[in-house]
Amino acid sequence: MKRYGMVIKVRAGKYEEYKRLHAAAWPDVLKMIRECNIRNYSIYEKDGYLFSYFEYVGKDFDADMAKMAADPTTQRWWSFCKPCQQPLASAKPGEWWADMEELFHAD
Repeated sequence: MKRYGMVIKVRAGKYEEYKRLHAAAWPDVLKMIRECNIRNYSIYEKDGYLFSYFEYVGKDFDADMAKMAADPTTQRWWSFCKPCQQPLASAKPGEWWADMEELFHAD
């Protein structure tokens, strides 16, 4: 299992919409997240930033993320979510949610 932390900004005026979307997350999107070996997934907000945490239990992260990205229902879900998000200026080319370095963990 590998833990992931990622961060992105929420666009000005879009927080309530983003929050509303996730309060009624689509069952097929949640099913795809699980099929792609993601567990214990959370998103937090603070001062205009969204922080996500999840645990990946699969063997090929890139393949699982490609599977998720190819899913038509997930693509439609993202079409509602992405306008609410703004990648960080420091994000790598092609990176939407920016990876964070894990500095500390205790069980």
